Formats: sequence, structure tokens, C-alpha cells
Amino acid sequence: MIQRLLPFLTLTVLFVGLAIASPHFLTSTNLSSVVRQTAVINIMALGMTLIIIAGGIDLSVGAILAMSGLLGCMAMERGQSIPVSIVIGILTGGFWGFVNGILTTRLRINPFIVTLGTLGIVRGLTLIISNGLPVHQIPRGFSFLGEGNVLGVPFVLWILLACAGLVHAVLEHTKLGRYAFAIGSNPDAAFYAGIPVAFHTTAVYAIGGMLTGLAGMIEASRLMTGQPTAGQGYELQAIAAVVIGGGSLRGGEGSVVGTLVGAFIMGLLSNGSDLLGISPYLQQAIIGAVIILAVSFDELRKRKVTT
Repeated sequence: MIQRLLPFLTLTVLFVGLAIASPHFLTSTNLSSVVRQTAVINIMALGMTLIIIAGGIDLSVGAILAMSGLLGCMAMERGQSIPVSIVIGILTGGFWGFVNGILTTRLRINPFIVTLGTLGIVRGLTLIISNGLPVHQIPRGFSFLGEGNVLGVPFVLWILLACAGLVHAVLEHTKLGRYAFAIGSNPDAAFYAGIPVAFHTTAVYAIGGMLTGLAGMIEASRLMTGQPTAGQGYELQAIAAVVIGGGSLRGGEGSVVGTLVGAFIMGLLSNGSDLLGISPYLQQAIIGAVIILAVSFDELRKRKVTT
């Protein structure tokens, strides 16, 4: 029970500690900034939650985010409306998620290898399409997606809550969610139980890709540019958010609330490091250490259960 509550306790302690350590932490400007900065990783991590629960992993999400944001911005540059361009970004992410799912299930290749390969493919294609140059000619109204407010609350927080609600509903109230847990727990048993493993695994990757595409458009909106090099290292943060929140890399475990808590822990670590003048290089080391600790706790818990 204590290990289940550990992410929530960590978030609480971190929040209180930063409030005491820095007078700038509890300002509305800073808290709003934390929400906006964390929203992109949070939305990506929701998709990663589905994938990890189903026993997979996706190392290509950072590259998919970059291509989605770039193609969405290129659509706006060429005269498409903002809503249509956002849909283009989301569909771009969904397409690459679908490709990852197909390659994983039909060719029966380890998802680590598949998504490592598509990471390079997508990143390379993004640089080829853009000639390595960002897209700047986009309408000012697009900035509302990442920087706007609704009822005094950052618009991205409303988007995040909507995505979290949808993913939670999928996991708890649909066949796809129940099958994802079953596939992640024991894919062979799921297959012999009559579950269409390949179909549902591909669907999970496609949904994860669409959420990453949405995150890519939000990132482009915050930067007001389609940046072909965006999202580098984001896959690490998305995976870390899921693991810190109680998800298991072995599959079959994970929750939306846990992932949100894990992502906000990452966001507070980054924000607190900036406020306290800690080197960004040390931040990367801290993230790596936190992942190892989270996985270690998960392994210890499972060993106690089995013994």
C-alpha cells in the first residue's frame, strides 16, 4: 500500500519543499508555466500508459511529435485553417503509431527495436521534409492552443483533463482497455482466450500516436514554430512519467492518475531546478536516477508478491 501511495507522497513533499525553498514557486505565473510545460509530456505519457499497459513501449514519440508539429505548421503556412492543421498533426501521429503497431504485431519484432528504428526513420524524414529549417509563417491565433486561457485556467489544462478522462474511460469501461491489461499481463494467455491481440495492440499504438500528434501541435503552438528537431529526449520523460506513476515495464499495470502524478513530479523537478539554479545537465541525471529508483521499487514489490 505504501508503495502505491509513494508517487502521491513524493509529489506532495516536492510541492511543499519547493514552496518553502523558493518564494517564486507559488506565484500564479510560475504555476501556470508548470502546467503549460508539463502538458505536452503529460499528454504523450497518457498514450504511453496505454502502450506500456499492453506490454509495449514506444521510443519514437519524440520524433513523431516533431513531425506532427512540423506538418501541422506547414499546412497552416500553405493556407489551411487552424482546426484542419491540428487534425493533420493528430492524424500524422496516429499514422506512425499505426505503423509501429503493425510492425510489432505482424512482423513479431520486439517493440523496443521497432520503435528505435522508426525513431530514426521519422526524425530523418522530418529533417528531409523541412530541409532542417523550422516553419515560422503561421497565424497568431494558433498560439491560443498552447498559451491561451479559458475561465482563468490555461487552455492546455482543459485539453489535458479531457484526454485523461478519455484514456481513463478507455481503460476502465471498454473492451480495448480490458484487453490491453490482459495482453500486457500474459499475451499468450490472451491469445488463447480468443482476444484479437494484434488488432488491439495496433489500436493502442495508434491511439498513443494520436495523443503524441496532439502534443506536437501544442508544442508548436507554445513555440509558435514547427521545429523539426523538437521532442528530443521526450520519449525518456514520457516513459519515466508512466513508471514513476506505478506503471510496470513488464506490462499489465498502470493508471491515468498515476501517470499524471508522475508527469507532474517530472515537471516540478524541472521547474524547481530552474528556480533554484540547478544545472539542466544535472536535471537529466536526476531523471535517469528517478527512473531506476521507480523500476527498482516495482521489482521489489513484485518479488515480495511472488514470495
